[in-house]
Amino acid sequence: MIRLLDLISFLLLWGNALVIFRMLRTFLPMRKPFVLEIGAFLICPMLFNVVVYSNDLAGLLWPLVGFILYIALFYKGGWMEKLTAVMVFYPAVIAVNYLMEDTGSRLFFRLTDAPGYTYDGWTRETWLVSTFVHTCFLLLRMLFWLAASIVLRKYLLQIMKKLTPRMWMLVDILLLAPVVSIFTIIYFMPEEMAIVYPICGAAIFSSFGGIYLAAYISNSLKTEYGARELEMKLAYLHDKVSEEERVRSIYHDMKNHLLVLEAQEGHSKEVGASIEKLREEIEDYEAYYHTGNDFLDIIIRDKMKKAREKQIDFQAVIRFEASDFLEPLDISAIFGNALDNAIEASEKLSESMRLITAKASRIHDMLVVAVENNMMMELPRERKTSKEDAFLHGFGLSNIEKAVEKYDGQCTVKARDGKFVLKVMIPIPE
Repeated sequence: MIRLLDLISFLLLWGNALVIFRMLRTFLPMRKPFVLEIGAFLICPMLFNVVVYSNDLAGLLWPLVGFILYIALFYKGGWMEKLTAVMVFYPAVIAVNYLMEDTGSRLFFRLTDAPGYTYDGWTRETWLVSTFVHTCFLLLRMLFWLAASIVLRKYLLQIMKKLTPRMWMLVDILLLAPVVSIFTIIYFMPEEMAIVYPICGAAIFSSFGGIYLAAYISNSLKTEYGARELEMKLAYLHDKVSEEERVRSIYHDMKNHLLVLEAQEGHSKEVGASIEKLREEIEDYEAYYHTGNDFLDIIIRDKMKKAREKQIDFQAVIRFEASDFLEPLDISAIFGNALDNAIEASEKLSESMRLITAKASRIHDMLVVAVENNMMMELPRERKTSKEDAFLHGFGLSNIEKAVEKYDGQCTVKARDGKFVLKVMIPIPE
């Protein structure tokens, strides 16, 4: 039975190391090649399963140095990000390990009459109880880290959006508190002091709070950049509408002038050909796509022009007369981002495969928008942008979703059989 429990304990130690290892990989990208990743995982149990006692300087100090060297050697990123990883995971690991070891030890001595500082006189039953209690607390520790990884995964992924050095520095300064508190309380406090437990809990909470804080700052910056971009688009659209009206008025007069010139006799064939060519160009311009919304007219016209320049077949069937309740900024967010993403995806295909279809109309009491484009068979993981500047360009879909949510609508995406379809449904208010 003891051997079985020892085997279970061994597996739990490695399982605990694996969970924390995966959390770290979510926080920071690992170096290549794959051999380094294997080496990093094999070292994990020595760092993450360290046994910590009260007044144990070596047990507190060498894991800290080990954490620093481990992250510096095996993980990529700036030194500020790496420092943040150390200051998040070190106090949490030390606090959890100390709490589990100390609580397990106290429970064992309450259940048995074993002496505290020697193994002399231990019976087989004593060893069995000791191994069983140790295994149970290893299981609790692994369950704790599993729960933490599930809760924090979303925030760990958000932190990967690059913060500025000042923001990383702010997070690191705040994370000094749990590092210093866990180090000093375990080293300087006597073993029987109950205050160690709540401070360990506070250190764990503060460390994980640092993850949430970094994610919150990242999201705030992303939202601010997105809002600025949309405001600039709105200002551009206002100017564009005024400019379009002025230019169309001029083109209308030019068309009439050309008709008068064409009706006159005596001009050469070359002049006649030039007049005909100019008239055709004006007619092309006046073949203006009308959606029922002035702002959307400008967006569709711009995206059509951009698509033609990139040899993309762009087809639009849009009846947007029932869109008066939508703010221009939200129309820009929905159609601008959707069509930009479709154009970007189409550029990666051969010219024969480049096709974008945009449809929008009222269906009963819903405003339905669908943008479809051909795509490469494999999408980037987690819908990440392929552009280098992921922070500034990685929120196209999220901006669409936010704009749609304002009106209690729904946004869905589907990628299947080489086609990507974005569908938006917005209820029309009475």
